[in-house]
Amino acid sequence: MNADARAGRSSTTAPHPLALLLDCPQQVSALLQGSAAPIDFAAGQVVFRQQETCRGLYLILSGQLLRRAERLDAKVTLGTARTGDLVELAAALGDGIHTYTLSGQLAGSALLLPIEPLQQAFQLHPPLRMHLLEELAREVSRAYAVGSLARLRSPRRRGPEPHGHAGMGSI
Repeated sequence: MNADARAGRSSTTAPHPLALLLDCPQQVSALLQGSAAPIDFAAGQVVFRQQETCRGLYLILSGQLLRRAERLDAKVTLGTARTGDLVELAAALGDGIHTYTLSGQLAGSALLLPIEPLQQAFQLHPPLRMHLLEELAREVSRAYAVGSLARLRSPRRRGPEPHGHAGMGSI
């Protein structure tokens, strides 16, 4: 049995290696490498906030980050980002607005691929954008699977069970 199957993931939703995702011609690779900026974060420090403009993609080098969002006046924990994760594909590939807040859970560092050079890379090598869109689809599938499992494991509380049977009058 392969590692993906043991972990409960199908190979279609397992994350692809970063080298495969960012595989591009030398000119584009040099553009991305030359613009990448290291970022250090402390536990509790906010890296970006929900509704802010996206500065680019973040590759987590060390530490652990927490994704949280406010939805309908409730705070929702969306999960963690760990070493090797590529964070904020949705905002970088979409409308450029963060849909959640990312903050340090454990101190660490990340590499920021700024949005402007990333957009240039998409123009120079369109398959790069497609690879990242495919990874975003896998990320959404993984999140849906995790959410579905969580709902199966903890059934929702219902009101009190009715006494008697529906549709039967009293005798």
